[in-house]
Amino acid sequence: MKITTTQWVVSLSILAALVVPGVAAAQQYPEQPITYTIPFDPGGISDTTARFQEPHLEEILGTDVNVSHRPGGGGAVAWSQFQSGAEPTGYEMIGVNIPHIIAQPIMRNNAGYETDNWEIVSFYHFTPTALIVSEDSPFETLDELVAFAQENPGVVTLAGSGSYSGSHLDVLRLEREAGIDLTYVPFSGTGPLPAALQGNHVSGLLDYTMLGVQMEDTGRVLAVSSEERVPALPDVPTFREQGYDIVGGAYRGVAVPKGTPDEVITKLEDAFAETNERITEQQEPLGFVMTNITGEEADEIIGELETAYQPILEDVQEE
Repeated sequence: MKITTTQWVVSLSILAALVVPGVAAAQQYPEQPITYTIPFDPGGISDTTARFQEPHLEEILGTDVNVSHRPGGGGAVAWSQFQSGAEPTGYEMIGVNIPHIIAQPIMRNNAGYETDNWEIVSFYHFTPTALIVSEDSPFETLDELVAFAQENPGVVTLAGSGSYSGSHLDVLRLEREAGIDLTYVPFSGTGPLPAALQGNHVSGLLDYTMLGVQMEDTGRVLAVSSEERVPALPDVPTFREQGYDIVGGAYRGVAVPKGTPDEVITKLEDAFAETNERITEQQEPLGFVMTNITGEEADEIIGELETAYQPILEDVQEE
């Protein structure tokens, strides 16, 4: 039987569609709404950023992006459920934070997820931590707080978002640097922290610079953990300026399940990069440092910070 050129082309097209249906789906992505899970409370820093991102992502991707919340365990509840059940289609993505996703699996045998068991789409911004006390606090400076803590071990209580988060790790670093004993109080996210401080439930907060900006009129920021002063808080000295070698904070980003097609990840990378450009003027005055860290660079940062945080976490495990 003679087969024409046209028949060969049709046959090859059918074969290609049967062999690589995932490629065709990735090229057409997205064709349905995307769920964007925030693993913390509404009203926190991750949620605030997602709300800025949402309309721009929808416009760029041409589909609905539905932000949902699943708080608990400093993010571990949502990250565990995501790694065990999310489908690698690009229609489920989740906010991820460093150092949370590094420290929790090291410190908890039952964290429920692994640091590298997903694909990082982008780390889109960085926030240093900020030490905040109430406006009527007896502590006018960091040195006054440290001096009191030296005389009263364990009495100073500092709250932050989650266990073994950027907040928690910087409390541990302050203890080590200053030779003091503090009590860390973890909350499920940043959202509940202002009420805890204003209600005098804690001595202070060691959270992120956005919260320091937000609470300028109701609190006092004693220090920030950046290399240089944060433009949104120009009058606040760094920890280093005050003699404490603490530079840190949190990278925030978004991830999809392992196995998500490269074409889909690239589309999401591009969408978040363009969104970042659009919202920079809104976010920087709030205390954010905007970034666009993707691919191998994201993996390298995770590896570098795993090495940096390991000694601190080992010290805690030995206590």
